[in-house]
Amino acid sequence: MQLFYNPEINENTTQFSFSKEESKHIVKVLRKQIGDTMHITNGKGWLFEAKITLAGLKNCIATIHSKTQQTPTKYNLHLAVAPTKMNDRYEWFLEKATEIGITSITPIICDHSERKVIKAERFEKILQSAMKQSLQCYLPELKDAISLKEYLKTTPEGDCFIAHCEETQKQSLKSLLQPTNTTTILIGPEGDFSTKEIELALQSNWKPVTLGETRLRTETAAIVACHSVAFVNE
Repeated sequence: MQLFYNPEINENTTQFSFSKEESKHIVKVLRKQIGDTMHITNGKGWLFEAKITLAGLKNCIATIHSKTQQTPTKYNLHLAVAPTKMNDRYEWFLEKATEIGITSITPIICDHSERKVIKAERFEKILQSAMKQSLQCYLPELKDAISLKEYLKTTPEGDCFIAHCEETQKQSLKSLLQPTNTTTILIGPEGDFSTKEIELALQSNWKPVTLGETRLRTETAAIVACHSVAFVNE
């Protein structure tokens, strides 16, 4: 099955038109014709089955014949991850986290962050592509980038963990995770969180954790954390 994404469709939609760019891809590249069946999601849990009624290069129209509300994951996972110096590493994290299963992501700017500006539009496209590739119907929410200090002023629901590399007392993330729970995990930049940032997080009741015996890159640590939560909830 090939999955398409259209955020404008809802459960009451009966017919819709694809964008000019998508219409050209559907008709010219995929060679879809009138009567062909397509599967579309709006990224909000709905899976639509539709048939093409007009196969135009500039305007491809489809009529919805059936719809199904997909069951969401049993858990709610939010990762707040510092942007990496190399953009492609962060994009890899976004792709793989979406495939594994994640609810939302916040890019956090830290004291040691070398990259302080993100390409939100590019990141959104990565998330959409990964959702379609993995045949999921829930698009992870990409929140606005924010400084860690400002982020720590918020109070996320559920369990809150900070993964860092300082030689202080920490517990294994896997030993603390609870199934079917809401979880938020902080992952720092290259160079880790600063001592001041760690102290600030602990003062805000974030639990310090380790992700293993080895030192991990930012994007690897984020994927390990993501998979640990998914594994506990299998």
